[in-house]
Amino acid sequence: MNGQTRPNTDISPSIGETLRRSGVDDSRRKAIAAALGNVNRPGFRIEPSAILPLMKPVTWFPPMWAFACGVVSTGEPVLENWSVLLRGVILAGPLMCAMSQTMNDYFDREVDAINEPERPIPSGKISKSASWLITFSLIITGFLVALSIHPYVMAIAFVGVLMSHAYSGPPFRAKRNGWYGNLIVGLAYEGVAWLTGSFAITQGVPSTETIALAIIFSLGAHGIMTLNDFKSVVGDRIRKVASIPVQLGEKNAAILASVIMDAAQLGAIAILLAKGSSLMAILASLLLLAQLPMQKILINNPREKAVWYNAFGTLLYVLSMMVAAVGIRP
Repeated sequence: MNGQTRPNTDISPSIGETLRRSGVDDSRRKAIAAALGNVNRPGFRIEPSAILPLMKPVTWFPPMWAFACGVVSTGEPVLENWSVLLRGVILAGPLMCAMSQTMNDYFDREVDAINEPERPIPSGKISKSASWLITFSLIITGFLVALSIHPYVMAIAFVGVLMSHAYSGPPFRAKRNGWYGNLIVGLAYEGVAWLTGSFAITQGVPSTETIALAIIFSLGAHGIMTLNDFKSVVGDRIRKVASIPVQLGEKNAAILASVIMDAAQLGAIAILLAKGSSLMAILASLLLLAQLPMQKILINNPREKAVWYNAFGTLLYVLSMMVAAVGIRP
């Protein structure tokens, strides 16, 4: 541990008992105990190999994809605007989304110590002070890239930082209630990114259909975030985080997530039909129908199948986003 004081590896009896009741084995409990000692240990530590895992690259895709959907929905030629598209995708994913993840890991370090003790901060690879240095570096870089696109895009990036803090940090810490927290993430990852993509190309007010789809798919992303919470149920219960699975139970949460995602896609199909884009409406309908049997499997075994559905069922959802974006092009 770089010569620093060894962390306390004791675990409180109440947490230990909850972990035992949840079926957590002895080796995992020892890892959790060590992680709980690491998360608030003083000092500055940073292992370069842990920086990328701290930024969670797997989470970058949704806002990058939504930005691209916003660009496509304008009907402007993509190849002629490749520079804006490239900078916008980098801004949405490796900068702003990564920033939100590093910020969340700082504020969530005690919950992560239980749910994911191998994460960079709980594992002791990155100290909480070093995580803030990484967060602010991403914010500054993000602002510079956003400014290179348009001053208004930098203003949107600033709003994104505020939304990230409202989700993870005090005084709001919206993630402590799954209804509000999931909504903020959905709006940031899908809606804001989609509308920013549209504005970045046209530098004007997005079309009514674009705004409607951005809102609809943002609301649908509430269901995706609910599925993401299944992996954290044990730690959320211990730390009093009222995620949707904690509040409703895992099966009811899976049903709700499926209904929300399906309703969003039905709304998008209605917009496509109103726009007269019948072919894209049919394609979006087929993507929705393909999700239904997968959702049945999810609902029958939500704890085991949530990760599986997030990998495969959610892919069909995001494909429907691009189908809708193509369908509303002028």
